[in-house]
Amino acid sequence: MKVIKLDAIDSTNDFLKGLSATEELENYTVVTAENQTKGRGQMGAVWESEKSKNLIMSVFVKDLAIKLDDIYQLNVATALAVVQVLKTYDIEDLSIKWPNDIMSDKFKLAGILIENSFKSNGTISSVIGIGLNVNQTNFEYLPKASSMAVIANSLFDKEALVYQITERLEHNYKLLVLNSQILWDEYLKLLFKKNVPMPFVVGEDKPFMGIIRGVTQRGKLMVLLEDDILAEYDLKEIKMLY
Repeated sequence: MKVIKLDAIDSTNDFLKGLSATEELENYTVVTAENQTKGRGQMGAVWESEKSKNLIMSVFVKDLAIKLDDIYQLNVATALAVVQVLKTYDIEDLSIKWPNDIMSDKFKLAGILIENSFKSNGTISSVIGIGLNVNQTNFEYLPKASSMAVIANSLFDKEALVYQITERLEHNYKLLVLNSQILWDEYLKLLFKKNVPMPFVVGEDKPFMGIIRGVTQRGKLMVLLEDDILAEYDLKEIKMLY
């Protein structure tokens, strides 16, 4: 795989998307940056990272054999790839907060942003953005965040993580074609606060209690409400209060 290393960039996702528009990229081309000035999360949320301490990477993947209706499977495979690599470092209490934040206990370790491009011939190319807190230890202004270094009381090799995560991504994407149910089953087992009564809020409404039961094939969160109705919610339509 080809790795492009940058010192500073506004967004590795934007850089990689621009590059793919002007030249033919090798599959699984990776862009990393020591500092990202305009990092984004889901729905435009800001991703903040201390310079040179964390892993900021984007991966270009092309010719994915996935149907449009199954595109959420990319989120499943990607979130699992990060978790699977973290497990090799003995990072404990890992879970996936829907749709694709990686948690250790109640603290966020990583965020994922996937941006897809659909071509007229039916093929799909994607830019997979991953921000992973690795060696940062000061989270004074981010009380719900943590890092590998804080959890394991050790420093880690960011470059090794780039290769390990990319290799696991490639493995999982191939598995999507062969037997995606294996990945779905593992993803659902790892859902943050699954089957635990939790407070939620929808829009500006008052908080209500619900229980996460799963995620639909299209990526909607399934929440059991107090009246035993199983409701489905899109990304950013519902917020968990924890």
